[in-house]
Order: sequence, then C-alpha cells, then structure tokens
Amino acid sequence: MSRLISVIAAIGSALVLGVSSVAEQRGTKRVKARRTLSPRLLLDLFRQSLWLEGIGATLIGFALQVVALRFGPLALVEPILVFDLVFAVVISAFLARRRDVTIFAGVTACTLGIAGFLAIGRPSGGRAAVAFPVMLPVLVALAAVVAGCLIVGRRSKTAQPLALALACGVCYGVSAFLVKLVVSNGGGLPHIFTHWPIYALAVTGPLGFLFNQNAFQQGVLIAPVMAIITACDPIISIALATFLLNEKLASGTLAVAGQVVSLVVMVTGIVVVARHAPQVPVTQQERGKAS
Repeated sequence: MSRLISVIAAIGSALVLGVSSVAEQRGTKRVKARRTLSPRLLLDLFRQSLWLEGIGATLIGFALQVVALRFGPLALVEPILVFDLVFAVVISAFLARRRDVTIFAGVTACTLGIAGFLAIGRPSGGRAAVAFPVMLPVLVALAAVVAGCLIVGRRSKTAQPLALALACGVCYGVSAFLVKLVVSNGGGLPHIFTHWPIYALAVTGPLGFLFNQNAFQQGVLIAPVMAIITACDPIISIALATFLLNEKLASGTLAVAGQVVSLVVMVTGIVVVARHAPQVPVTQQERGKAS
C-alpha cells in the first residue's frame, strides 16, 4: 500500500510540475532579462500573475513529492518525476498547435525506460539517516559543479541556459536526497530542526530554484533546459540513494545491464523530446512587457 501511495503521489507531482514549468517559463519571458543569480529577477517575477500561479503549482507538486518520498524509496520516486518533462512538452505542443510523431516516440522511450528501470531494479529498503561528515564530500562536489557551470555560462551565451540547467539539475538531485532524509527521520518539526539536512536543503533548494528561473529565461525552448534538469535529477538521486542510503536495486549481471539499458533509453527519450519540442509561445504583448 505504501508503494502505491508513493507512485500515485509521484505521478501527481510530475503532472503538476509539468504544468508549473510551462507557466514559469512563459512568466520569465514577460520580464526584463537579468544577470545570472540576480535577486532582481525574482522581484520582477513576483509582479507576474502567471509566474505566481506557476509557483503555486510548484508548491503543490513539491508537497506531492514529499508525500511520495515519505512512503517510497528515493530510487522509486525520482525516475517517475521524469514525467514532468513529458507533461510540459505535451502542454507546450498543445499551446503551439503542433503534432510531431518524433515527440511521441521520445515520450514513449521515456516511459519505457522508466518502466523498465523500476520493473527490473525493484528499488527498496534504505536507511533514514546519513552523518554530515559522510555527506560533506557530496556538498563540496556540488559547489564545484555549480562554480564550473557559472564559469561556462559567463564565457558562452549559447551554452549559458544549458549550463544553468545542469547546475539546477545537480542542485535538485541533491535536494531530493535531502528531502528524503528530512521526511524519513520523523519526530515532528522540533526534531527536524535539530538535524543538519533541513539546513542544507534550505541552501540547495532555493539555489536550484533560482538557477531554474535563470535557465528558463535565457533559453528559447523549454525542453532543452527541462531535459538536462530532468535527466540529472533522477540519476544523481539514484546514485546517492544507492551509495549513501543503501537502497537496494536488483543485483546480478543481467539485472544491472537491464537497469543501465533502461536509463539509457530514458535519457535518449529525453534528448529526442528536447530536440523536437515546440517553442513556448510568447505574444508580442509579452515581449513588449519584457523590454
């Protein structure tokens, strides 16, 4: 029953996050472009009703993700959240009045890859706590990746949205891991605030969110940005869940090979969707507001 609740909540979260991503990116196009990580971007966005509606949906999606992580393993929940890209692209295609067989093929590949990984891997188990010294190298690596993405983004305008998306995806993957630690410890709010994961999450979560908004604004298409974020998040989460939480995946040569192939199929589907996704429509009036 717990796994069923986790799967349903994860699918619901993916749907709501897909809707919110379209609303958020369209909202970012209505405001003036700002430099990377500028707080003024958020101040501008808070005046946009569409963006605020997207944020409301994001909060609902995050709440559903928390429920999913409370009842299921991290390696089960995060791959399902890849469907937020699928939902976002389908919505974008509808808004652009575009039908594309290739996009359908990419969506199918994503679905088969996720289903294959979960069916073969059968993620289960895992412990509820990780000592801070064990987590410290992960946080140092996170800081290094973020710094590298910022350097690449500064040197190349073309690569900037993709670099920001990579930084966002890494932050989100680590944040999902931290959320799992927070919801697994139990004990209520007083207990949560006496342990380190909530404070690390207070940094990685908002940082990833800010990278997300910058990537949405700098990128012309929604899918390449979402593809990088969506691919990084589950892969990092699965790796952290396996090595630090000791969540179990099916072992054996054939099982491991099947899981790897499934993830490759999933990522291939993400790339195909990203390359053929329609542009988020922006009206002349919206362009005028951003100038």
